[in-house]
Formats: sequence, C-alpha cells, structure tokens
Amino acid sequence: MGISNCGFLTLVFLLCISIQSATSNLAPNNFLKCFRSQTNLSVSDVIFTTNSSSYTSVLQSSAQNLRFVTASTPKPQLIVRPLHKSHIQAAVVCSRKNSINVRIRSGGHDYEGLSYYASNVPFIIIDLANLRSIKIDVENKTAWVESGATLGELYHAIAEESNVYGFPAGSCSTMGVGGHLGGGGLGTIFRKYGLAADNVIDARIVDVNGRIFDRKSMGEELFWAIRGGGGASFGIIFAWKIKLVSVPSIVTVFTIDKTLEPGATKLLQTWQLVADKLSDTLFLDVVISGNSDNTITVSFRALFLGVSVELLTTMEESFPELGVERKDCTEMSWIQSVLYFADFSTQESYDVLLNRTNPYKSSFKAKSDYVKEPISEKGLEGLWKILSEEDTGYMIWTPFGGRMSEISEFEIPFPHRSGNLYLIQYMVTWEAEEETEEHVNWIRRLYRYMTPFVSKNPRSAYLNYRDLDLGINRNKNESYGQASVWGLKYFNSNFKRLAQIKAKVDPSDFFWYEQSIPLFLSGEKMEK
Repeated sequence: MGISNCGFLTLVFLLCISIQSATSNLAPNNFLKCFRSQTNLSVSDVIFTTNSSSYTSVLQSSAQNLRFVTASTPKPQLIVRPLHKSHIQAAVVCSRKNSINVRIRSGGHDYEGLSYYASNVPFIIIDLANLRSIKIDVENKTAWVESGATLGELYHAIAEESNVYGFPAGSCSTMGVGGHLGGGGLGTIFRKYGLAADNVIDARIVDVNGRIFDRKSMGEELFWAIRGGGGASFGIIFAWKIKLVSVPSIVTVFTIDKTLEPGATKLLQTWQLVADKLSDTLFLDVVISGNSDNTITVSFRALFLGVSVELLTTMEESFPELGVERKDCTEMSWIQSVLYFADFSTQESYDVLLNRTNPYKSSFKAKSDYVKEPISEKGLEGLWKILSEEDTGYMIWTPFGGRMSEISEFEIPFPHRSGNLYLIQYMVTWEAEEETEEHVNWIRRLYRYMTPFVSKNPRSAYLNYRDLDLGINRNKNESYGQASVWGLKYFNSNFKRLAQIKAKVDPSDFFWYEQSIPLFLSGEKMEK
C-alpha cells in the first residue's frame, strides 16, 4: 500500500532534519581531526567544545552585550583560542574545508554581538584573547600589538615605557584592539591625531587560504581596507603596528554637570557652534541623559593637552558661557586621564587597566548619527521630551574638527571627516530579558525623531557602533546592491572600493557575517 502525499512529505522532512543534524555534528568533528593534523596539538589545549567544562565560561568571558548570551541565543559549535599564529592558520584552513562559518573575537565589544553570535548559521568562534603581546619601541615611536590585547593593556604598556607618549584610541579599557582598529577608533585625542586606524602603519593578517601577509606582501589595497573597513571581512588580522603620539607630561580634565533649569539648552546650542572649532588640543564632549522625574542632565567633559591655566584661557576665549573655573579643573598625567575617562579613580594604580573583565555588562542597544548643522532650539526641546521618558537612555555627542577635518575622506575607509560637527551615539541599557522590546522600541523612536537633524543621503553611521537595524546580509554572496542599504551609511563612497577589494581577496565570501563587506562583481550595478 502506498503512503499519502502528507505522509511522504513528513518522511522527507524528517529525513532532511536527520541529515542536517548529522551534517551539523559531522562538521565540528571533521574540523577537530583537521585541526589536529594541521597542528599536531592536543586540541583540548586550544579548542573548547560544547562538552568542555569551561565552554560556557570561555564563551561568556568577553561577551559584552548580554542580549546575546541568553538561553535561547544560538551557541558556537566550538571555540578556538589560538596560542600561536599557526593555530589561526589551521582554524581558517579547517573551517573552510568543512564549510563552517567563523566569528572572530578580540574583545567582544561588537555592539550587535557578531563576534560571538550568528543568527541563522552553524558557526565557531576564533577567540584571539590569548594573542595579546605588546612590544613598545619608544626610540622609533611605534608598537606592535596583537589583536587580543585590550586598549587598557595597550595604554598600560605604553605608560610603563614612557610618560610622554600615548595612542589615540577609545576610552573603554576592556575593548579589544583588533575590532577597534578594524572599525576606525575614536578617542579623547583623536581631534589632535586622528583615529586609531589613521595611526596604523603595518599589520599581519591570515587570509582565506591560511597564508600570512604583512603590509608589504598584502599590498596597499588590502592594507587600506582593513584600517576602518571592518577587518573581519577580509581575513583575521592578528597583529598591528601603530604609531605612538606625543602627549604632554601634564594634561587637564574637567566635568561640569548642568540641568535644563540653569539653561543647558542654550549651552548646547553654543557648544554646537564652537566644539569642532576649538583647538585640537582640547576635546570637549557632551553626555546627555534623561530621568523619569522629567529632568535632563548634560555633562560637559574635557581633556586638554596642557596645564589648567592654558585651558582656562582657551575656554574664556572660545566658550565663556560654560563658566569653567580653576576649581573645576584637575591636572594629571595622560595615563591618569585614561583612568578618568574609563570611570576609574585617578588615585589608584593604572594596573587596573590590566583587568580584562568589564564590570558594567548589561543588555544594550545603540545607534549613531553624524550632525552637519546645529540642531535648533525647537529640535532640542522635542529631544528632551523623548529622553525624559527613559531612565537608562543617554546620548554622547563627540566633537569633530581639528585633525579629523584635515584627513581626506578617502585616506582609509572611514569617510566621516570635514563637514561633520559631531557624532551622536545613542545608547539604552537594561537588565531583564523581558524588557528588551520596550527599550529597543524606545531607542528606535528616538532615532526616528532625529531624522531631520542629522546627515542625509546617506544618513551616515559609525561602524564601531554597529547597528543591524540599518540592514543585514541575509546569506552568503549578498549582492553589492542589496548590501548598499547599510554599507553606504557606514562608508559612503568608499563602500564600492571595499567591495571590489573583498571580491579579490575573498572571492568565495568565506569571511561572511551579517554586515560583512559584500563582493562587488564585474558588471554589477549599484542600486539607488
């Protein structure tokens, strides 16, 4: 007797599921055999499978956004923690041989969790946490730093060698060097020296075939792409050579908090007119937060590369409305200013920068915008209304100008240079998983409200504040036109060049993820 169509389809479905499950289990097993043959290692030294006792602790060790470490979040089939560059080579070769998607993690600060999470494909993590050596060359004002090092470890290593050199990177000490440099890298002295990525002078990368290249052997096109273009799209960059920059032995900081009652709206209007025009030795950003009691707090935070007397003179000439006084200013060393902006006490040892564990982990959602024209008073008043509805939402306004206006938008893939007054980072945090929808909806509403006041055609965004709301690659070999929906927002006209380089160095799109650079194929037209 035959079976019904329904019964036949059920059998086919069950068979497909069985085959898929068997294949899914087979791939990591084959990977382990391959890796063992490539390295002659006991894989337990560097690989953590789902059966390993420390699998969960390793997975969560540097996962910064708790949205992506829930019970329902897809987990990697295994985690590779290389101890040597040859282990990266083996991991790439074996992953490609077994068609396994890889996620590359250095510090785990990818805002959308893409360094330790994949939405719809089986995957493994190549975690570079063990590759974090730092070699400072004070005489030549350079350093080699491996991607698994954190910014805190880098700053600490520089301070151990000198008190007159620094590096223009971010303020979060647990951020991995690899992802930060790959996406650009803003910091408190970037108006003086440019982005972190602007100060990269060499790199070492494992390509899709498991080969190692430096700047000379990879060529200038690929070297251009990995500095701010999202390095994980092109290979695994495991080491960077950076330029150290000069800092004075004494710098000055202040934080001045205002609320709307004393006229913070007027101060912000003035700030918008002057912040990008201040001396490049002065960084003056703004943190704006709301509270359920309908108050808005505006914090003006400054780092000045000099002593307080000079800072007071500069402020009196350029922004007297803020009313900065000598009692507001604190002089310190540059490494103490690193502690200050990382929310550590400046009185404690800078050894605290060696702590790789972020004590402030939470669930969060972030977005970004660039502002080219000052926001009107009416626009700000509407903004306060939305901000006051959320206890844990805030904005950071980061001023541009200075060196950032002097570097060409084509120098590296990061294009947001002259013409930008400041960058906005929107952020909201929460604790309970069931609150996710509420908070995400709020920040999206805030973002929609800001549409008339920010950059247009495209409405630009900053790659290191990754935002999957902008669009995603649904599968491998996503067309350039489809990916342009989000890609042009991060990279403007540099996106096409990135996609052309991607097509040359990774033609099979092995290094694919939800916002990896797509392939630009010959003859393909750009979607409008």
